[in-house]
Amino acid sequence: MKVPRVRIAHLPTRIEFLERLSTALQGPQIFCKRDDQTGLGFGGNKTRKLEFLLAEAQQAGARTLLSVGAIQSNHCRQVAAMAARYGFDCILVLSGSEPEIASGNLFLDQLFGAKIVWANRENRNQVLDQVFQDAQLQGKKPYKIPYGGSSATGLMGYVEAINELKSQESDFDWIITASSSGGTQSGMLLGAEISEFQGKILGISIEDHAAQLRESVSRLIREGSALLGLKIDLPLEKILVNDDYLGGGYGVMGPAEVEAIQMFASLEGLLLDPVYTGRAAAGMIDLIRKGFFDQKEKVLFWHTGGTPALFAEPYLSMLQKS
Repeated sequence: MKVPRVRIAHLPTRIEFLERLSTALQGPQIFCKRDDQTGLGFGGNKTRKLEFLLAEAQQAGARTLLSVGAIQSNHCRQVAAMAARYGFDCILVLSGSEPEIASGNLFLDQLFGAKIVWANRENRNQVLDQVFQDAQLQGKKPYKIPYGGSSATGLMGYVEAINELKSQESDFDWIITASSSGGTQSGMLLGAEISEFQGKILGISIEDHAAQLRESVSRLIREGSALLGLKIDLPLEKILVNDDYLGGGYGVMGPAEVEAIQMFASLEGLLLDPVYTGRAAAGMIDLIRKGFFDQKEKVLFWHTGGTPALFAEPYLSMLQKS
């Protein structure tokens, strides 16, 4: 079964050897897959998912894209950019309080023309449902994109990403990725099963405990497999998740994230974001220092983007003082 797709991302994204970082950590060879450069509204991993989600919206005759996320949501920023590019209206339900001056991703949401509806973290999904119903009644023909674009349709972006990786270089021993709503990791794992990619895929959890995240990833794999007309159900023990780096919680910066962002910037001229890639890189760095990886192994850090959030977080003052 072929899943409809709108091609907009700048693909394939580059793979770069991080020579100076590898030398500094004295561990395995570290490479980086640059999905921060997918090309839509500052790029990021959600663009791959949105290629499939937009095609589904178009088939449904939608005129308005709706989605939900935090105030500095990378996903929502890319939804807003996609809506602008293809002439859709866009409504975003964001958790948080409206600031006096928008910055980072929120500034970009507004620049792309999205309407912002404010909610709190606990009720944002209910608010999204109400906004969807209101849009239907108003004849706006809404299409609802779930948190993080993580659905059977959205994860197809990372099924295809593993095929892309195999066409570039397939002998990586490990893929390290940030894992939150589960769509990216589940797509990778499903793609790995289909294409027989032999490397291990480790998700560094951003907000959920390992058991909860594994269940989410497992469910998405089953749903994505069914969409493709397959019956792939990965045992939970094959879904590798590390939840040792949750720190102060979602979006809360700590010394580990600050160090990781500084190391990538000062050694490689490569920018991470404060929520996802900063935390995933911090986890990877700590695992290297603990000898988790063999020095002969090749580790691919999959950069999922999010760099506009660098310009909206108070942790920048920590960087200057350190």
